[in-house]
Amino acid sequence: MDNQLINSIIEKYQFSKKQIEAVLTLLEEKNTVPFIARYRKEQTGGLDEVQIKQIDDEYQYMVNLQKRKEEVIKNIEQQGLLTEELKKDILKQNKLQRVEDLYRPFKQKKKTRATEAKRKGLEPLAIWMKARKHEVSIEEKAQQFINEEVQSVEDAIKGAQDIIVEQISDNPKYRTKILKDMYHQGVLTTSKKKNAEDEKGIFEMYYAYSEPIKRIANHRVLAVNRGEKEKVLSVKFEFDTTSVEDFIARQEINHNNVNRCYILEAIKDSLKRLIVPSIEREIHADLTEKAENHAIDVFSENLRNLLLQPPMKGKQILGVDPAFRTGCKLAVINPFGTFIAKCVIYPHPPVAKKEAAEKDFVQMVKAYDVQLIAIGNGTASRETEQFVADLIKKHQLPVQFIIVNEAGASVYSASEIARDEFPDFQVEERSAVSIGRRVQDPLSELVKIDPKSIGVGQYQHDVNQKALENALTFVVETAVNQVGVDVNTASSSLLQYVSGLSSQIAKNIIAYREENGAIKHNKELSKIKRLGAKTFEQSIGFLRIVDGSEPLDNTSIHPESYKVTYQLLDKLGFGGNDLGSDALKAKLNSLDMDELAIELQVGVPTLEDIIKSLKAPNRDPRDEFETPILKSDVLSIEDLKEGMKLSGTVRNVVDFGAFVDIGVKQDGLVHVSKLSKKFVKNPMDIVSVGDIVDVWIYSIDKNKDKVSLTMIDPHE
Repeated sequence: MDNQLINSIIEKYQFSKKQIEAVLTLLEEKNTVPFIARYRKEQTGGLDEVQIKQIDDEYQYMVNLQKRKEEVIKNIEQQGLLTEELKKDILKQNKLQRVEDLYRPFKQKKKTRATEAKRKGLEPLAIWMKARKHEVSIEEKAQQFINEEVQSVEDAIKGAQDIIVEQISDNPKYRTKILKDMYHQGVLTTSKKKNAEDEKGIFEMYYAYSEPIKRIANHRVLAVNRGEKEKVLSVKFEFDTTSVEDFIARQEINHNNVNRCYILEAIKDSLKRLIVPSIEREIHADLTEKAENHAIDVFSENLRNLLLQPPMKGKQILGVDPAFRTGCKLAVINPFGTFIAKCVIYPHPPVAKKEAAEKDFVQMVKAYDVQLIAIGNGTASRETEQFVADLIKKHQLPVQFIIVNEAGASVYSASEIARDEFPDFQVEERSAVSIGRRVQDPLSELVKIDPKSIGVGQYQHDVNQKALENALTFVVETAVNQVGVDVNTASSSLLQYVSGLSSQIAKNIIAYREENGAIKHNKELSKIKRLGAKTFEQSIGFLRIVDGSEPLDNTSIHPESYKVTYQLLDKLGFGGNDLGSDALKAKLNSLDMDELAIELQVGVPTLEDIIKSLKAPNRDPRDEFETPILKSDVLSIEDLKEGMKLSGTVRNVVDFGAFVDIGVKQDGLVHVSKLSKKFVKNPMDIVSVGDIVDVWIYSIDKNKDKVSLTMIDPHE
């Protein structure tokens, strides 16, 4: 463990040295991030999953940076050109690009104009050209270098200039200054390419656009990148090089040097041909990296909130996958998510068997005691919503409906997981089941889908896909382990995200269940293939055994703390069957935590977690989130009026605002400026996916089916 690297992490994140060392040691011992966050709070000082990952990621970056520094120093040393000052300069850098800038003059170069000039023997002329005193004219001096390959004075001078051009370009001091100046003074400009096609006008605002580099927002960087990639936009950086030309000239040209004009030409050529294009690429790459990382953060936060939406427990649900030509697929699932019945109805054109559709729909709702209808928000959703609302009213059905984001449902329906679950179903019938389950238990259903397909991102197809995949997998793992998983009912899709478990071990658990029936005690897990002692330690705290022989197995208390837990219960006069009782809660509320921790020889954080579990053994963190809005009627855009107050559900959060479902066909947009009376830099500081919010209609564009909303009360 490198102290210098640890100190770098302390500077960046303000964690203590003890915390960082504890996290790195625990990770080295093959402990998972969820396990460390939940069960090693004493060592880490209560760091959460995100903070633990920050330490791990930063340390790995610093280790790789350190390796590169050592390689660079070794390579320069082998050339006999390493000075103590250069070595110190390399070692103090905290960015890989700056290390590469320092290494640039010493790199073995491919064939360039400068290397060719050196090969032709023109380096002494370049050195002479920059010298303070000259006893002969440059033309006379250049005459000395004419040979078979250098056929004229002009060729000799040009070759010497090429060498100076590259020397200037390789100077890290110049590059650092130009990078800083261009970032603060440069302007990004975009224009529409001649004959480019942009039928929907997606990039219209960028047809003649300019913005200072230092001010450009992340989502605009990604929009511009997409426009450039789709060959609609030309992108340029504008930067006045006059001041940096003067700066370099002061360093490179000695006072009264008669060759000043030749060196000035070299400076301008170096800037135009080598330095500025290189710095532009670096700035573009840096802006893109920051924008992509931000987009990944936005997607991750939206996904986390979507996964942690409260489940609609204990309801018989009818899932509806709407469609026109192929009909609406209906599927009933029971409160445990088990499929009960299915059918197809054709209420819409071109088939339009509305009477038969009405009869089948009402019969299904009544026959299976449906309590909630979940309608997918894809094609024909609006028409199906109206159809359902009309039937609820006409037949006075004691049922409500909810619109479900069906993004990714088709991906799931065609997947191997769905085929294994419902081999005899058509793809759309599987979608209807999935839509129903998304309401009943969003987390359990959404883990079956590639997170990138869930549709709560911003430019997710334009970012580094590997980085996105890693970030989203981390979000899913964190959510699954925060909630906990019933080992006897969970699918392999859900089990594979449990701390310590792999997809193969998840399948082995299901195979064991099928052969031996429900698991009754945590010790049974040792009989499962590949589930060894370390895997057991890492996973068991996140697995739940409902109605087992050990009451604590249905809590988040780890078996390593069972002894202490029973000592506590015994001290208070209770047993394992009293978990969650009012009497036990009353006793636990009166305890002195510090004294008790000393008596039981356990850390206070662990003791606090034990007591939380004893008070609420079935606690689900999702219960703290707002439940979705249920409806029995439907709105159209014609029903809306400016100033009207509505309640809606946040469906997506992006840099420029939030999209809110208010019950009409299209989600309305609350622009970032309309989220609060105060200045809002990040919309996520105000709203999250799944939030229920009060909004007012700000403006309506019926031609474009667009609704603008505000969360600022117009009457205040």
